[in-house]
Amino acid sequence: MASTADRGRFAEIVVIRHGETCWNASRIVQGHLNSELNEIGRQQAIAVSYNLFLHWVISFLVLLILGCSVYYCKVAGRLSKEPKFQAIYSSDLKRAAETANIIAKICNLPEVILDPGLRERHLGDIQGLTLRDAAKLKPEAYKIFLSRKRDGEIPGGGESPDQVNERCVSCLEKIASKHQGERVIVLTHGGVLRELHKHAVSGRSSDGMIHNTAVNVFLISESGNWTIKTWGDISHLHEIGVLNNAFGGDRTSG
Repeated sequence: MASTADRGRFAEIVVIRHGETCWNASRIVQGHLNSELNEIGRQQAIAVSYNLFLHWVISFLVLLILGCSVYYCKVAGRLSKEPKFQAIYSSDLKRAAETANIIAKICNLPEVILDPGLRERHLGDIQGLTLRDAAKLKPEAYKIFLSRKRDGEIPGGGESPDQVNERCVSCLEKIASKHQGERVIVLTHGGVLRELHKHAVSGRSSDGMIHNTAVNVFLISESGNWTIKTWGDISHLHEIGVLNNAFGGDRTSG
């Protein structure tokens, strides 16, 4: 974890999974296909927006109240030295972009910057199918999808896990290089988040589900060192809840 003194050498990137979609709820594989947020997904996006906004307001007030002396400024810095968000990026897939636009509006952020490098893994022939149907209709693609082989490309133009990892890690590092000493928001997908986690912890996979609108915070230094500050925070969803049996967010995310 970075010390307060090192804060300026890092980009702090808050990476959030998109809100729940109709296809998540119906357990349909999405991949690069577009699906819209459902009503719960929109509520989740609003909830995480206010969580981010209020967190910044509280941080600012702490600095303001305690900033009357050098000593208390140092204390405030240790507690919550988090500047306002400078930008918001998103996958250009509709479910992520819609979530990002809700956050941008509530948090009074500039226009969302869409980047295809943040897209979910392309899942080839099984996109648009439930896993049960994929097993029957596209058995070869289904087998590769469930395989743990990192170089397995899914028939129908699909990507391998290694290809997704290279794409999304490169994309996040480019964002980090533009925002050293700043704080930005990124909207993406469950499969991408799992690959970012794998990179940050040297190949270890994330356990458990990455729920819709889960908040994850990465610190990325100028020299390319990654630290996970927060992982899988869904404290903003205690009233709305999460769909535990939705498709996506686990090892078979898509």
